[in-house]
Amino acid sequence: MRADRLLSILLLLQARGRMSAGSLADRLEVSRRTIYRDLEALSTAGVPVVVGPGPRGGASLMPGYRTDLTGLTAAEVETLLGLASTSVARHLGLRSALESASRKLAASSSGGAGLRIQERVLVDAERWWEGTAAPPHLGRIQDAVFTDHRLLLRYRSGEQRVVEREVEPYGLVLKAGVWYLLAGRGGERRTYRISRVEGAEILDASFERPAGFDLEAAWGEAVRGFRDRGSPLTVRVRPRPGASGLFWRMAGEHLRGRAADGGSILVFPALGHAAAFLAGFVSEVEVLEPRTLRARLAEIGRGLAATYADPGE
Repeated sequence: MRADRLLSILLLLQARGRMSAGSLADRLEVSRRTIYRDLEALSTAGVPVVVGPGPRGGASLMPGYRTDLTGLTAAEVETLLGLASTSVARHLGLRSALESASRKLAASSSGGAGLRIQERVLVDAERWWEGTAAPPHLGRIQDAVFTDHRLLLRYRSGEQRVVEREVEPYGLVLKAGVWYLLAGRGGERRTYRISRVEGAEILDASFERPAGFDLEAAWGEAVRGFRDRGSPLTVRVRPRPGASGLFWRMAGEHLRGRAADGGSILVFPALGHAAAFLAGFVSEVEVLEPRTLRARLAEIGRGLAATYADPGE
């Protein structure tokens, strides 16, 4: 759409100063001839565009000219751009829209504040060692959330058990790289981990969202309910000689500080969670406390040894 492209050229020149026709063409995925026609159209419309000849020429706006299309302050622009996550936008199919909006916001800020924060702050919502692909059924679930249509889910509630659930999808939440669906079922709110959804069908029936529904408050209630079901476990560990440091990168969300003996204090939601996590780092750290966790890790070790022992030995 030409009007949108003209606006993009104006904002790019305002944010970056002089740009060549080739750079503008690459950025907007059009030909140089189209860029020159657009620059002429901007000039005809009263925008003071200066086009210099030769390879070092390029296009720029007359010094001192600015247009404010948003009414946002520099601090507000920085906040919006600093908190925007390209990985989240990619999962939701909104990457190009985010890039366009970021470009417009960056250009609208005075002193290049928007560009400055984009160059210095990145929000990466992906988890370590996991790919960047969205869960297979996220797009369909997202469509149901945005159109207020009921969903029929095939949901893996256990290792082998798959159940069908008809739900009213209220909202999506991304927590530590994992997508969740908050939905209504049988008059109660439920939380579903989207990576466990094995099938999602949008039904013809629509539904009325609860009056005054607050997604952030509802998620906070769900998190509190999860935490209340288990007792947090405080763990003391010490690094083993020659540890690679991988453990400390992976355990960041659990770290709470240093122990008096030089070890580290970690907190986990429950004993099982701690054992499952720490069993993979036996070469990195030794668990000193509590004794119940040491016993659970020993039990896991015996199970592994029995399972993987070479029958010929």
